[in-house]
Amino acid sequence: MYQYDHYDQILLNQRIEQYRDQVGRYLAGTLSEEEFLPLRLQNGVYSQRHAYMLRVAIPYGTLSANQLRTLAEIGETWDKGFGHFTTRQNIQFNWIRLENTPGIMERLAQAQMHAIQTSGNCVRNITTDAFAGVAADEVMDPRPLAEILRQWSTLNPEFAFLPRKFKIAMSGTATDRAVVRAHDIGIHLYRDENGAAMLKVLVGGGLGRTPIIGAVIREALPWRHLITYVEAVLRVFNRYGRRDNKYKARIKILVQALGAERFAAEVEQEWAQLKDSPSTLTGAEYRRVAAFFDPPPYEELEDAELEDADPTELAQNEPEFRRWLRRNVHPHKIAGYASVTLSTKPGLSSPPGDISSAQMRAVANWAEAYGFGEVRVSHEQNLVLPDIRQSDLYALWEEATRQGLATANIGLLTDIIACPGGDFCSLANARSIPIAQAIQGRFQDLDYLHDLGDLSLNINGCMNACAHHHIGNIGILGVDKNGEEWYQVTLGGRQGMAATLGKVIGPSFRAEQIPDVIEKIITVFTRHRHPGEPFSETLLRLGLEPFKAHVYAQ
Repeated sequence: MYQYDHYDQILLNQRIEQYRDQVGRYLAGTLSEEEFLPLRLQNGVYSQRHAYMLRVAIPYGTLSANQLRTLAEIGETWDKGFGHFTTRQNIQFNWIRLENTPGIMERLAQAQMHAIQTSGNCVRNITTDAFAGVAADEVMDPRPLAEILRQWSTLNPEFAFLPRKFKIAMSGTATDRAVVRAHDIGIHLYRDENGAAMLKVLVGGGLGRTPIIGAVIREALPWRHLITYVEAVLRVFNRYGRRDNKYKARIKILVQALGAERFAAEVEQEWAQLKDSPSTLTGAEYRRVAAFFDPPPYEELEDAELEDADPTELAQNEPEFRRWLRRNVHPHKIAGYASVTLSTKPGLSSPPGDISSAQMRAVANWAEAYGFGEVRVSHEQNLVLPDIRQSDLYALWEEATRQGLATANIGLLTDIIACPGGDFCSLANARSIPIAQAIQGRFQDLDYLHDLGDLSLNINGCMNACAHHHIGNIGILGVDKNGEEWYQVTLGGRQGMAATLGKVIGPSFRAEQIPDVIEKIITVFTRHRHPGEPFSETLLRLGLEPFKAHVYAQ
């Protein structure tokens, strides 16, 4: 993973001192709330219902074991002993005192971490596949280009005050695990027939109040032009994006207003002035950054037949372990290794995406004991250990089980993506966590969940859609009705290369009705599915009507 150099550290230390001065002036009353707002936001500090929230950047979702221990320390020292992982591969601390934030940022800087541009109208954290660099189906590792893009966009003065926030995702697999189609810019890395590295650029995706799937505006862009082309897109957005209405200020609204073809033409015209500039990437620069992502010293091993192995060797006689192997262990590009997802969704004992400081320390220890000291954060708010020897899987499973991180539900109904909702967020119309836990409480039988197969459920407390309910197979959105919390249900969302937006099935429901609604939806699915057919395909074949009829039947 990337290591800060002397100049990186100087820049970060100077930024912290600027912010420390700004906080001091605000607390002394010489800086108004209006003046302080954009300053704290671009340092990742939000004002929430009960306290301030600090969002820490985890570039392309990659952490060292030491960095994860630092986050554990922050949770214990300045929060309530836990943190919350987000769909954009960051972590949030929800019980922060404003006067402590400069000290927290100083501690982060000591571990080569920061909170810069995790909020505000700027380029946010660059996200990628949590299995980047190790996935068996990967065509290109997106991390070197993501790091180059991160360095270029951090504190870039030209794009520090965009019309609205700006999110970029990159993927280097045939199946998109980074949701590139639902970002302001989505970049798909691939190789052409000659093996040359190329980029497909999508623009204008996004969820929130106006959910839109991004449009392809450039095919076959040579990788060397990554920075110049992204800069051209941002310049067009900066020039034409609306600033009079924040609900219409995202680039997706501009692309819809102009049309994808005209928008692409504007970008190409801007790019013509940039594509041969000094910002064009060189092979030497790529190799410099890519060296930070060189493979670790893997051993020469052979793949084990995990499902058919000797029970005395891998304890295959334990059904819980077999379930965990099927759902939480993933193929690796190196023989004898696997990637493991640690579930933060145990059910009633913890909200989705939350992890305690003690658990963070345990994960850091496992990363070093069983891997090469690296941890990833997934879009689904889980943690990934990317390089685990297959011979160590059982020992890891035992330790993860003791820490409550081995629930074998990855990709299943209870692997719920949820925002903090009204329990914390001042923007929320309704709570998310109690709804998620009520559903998890209703569906606790893992054998039954495994029989249902892949089925995503995402819950949001407001239209900002931080938990991406639009692309969940089942989506739940909290809405306000005369001061009461109600929940709207959508069906048919999907992520991946064929990402689609879910459709509202009808009038919203009270909180206490939601578990019954989900159970009715599952009843229709199990009644009509073909053998082995996943929920998304059954729904596509049947349409919404059978589900609506059963849910709203008197």
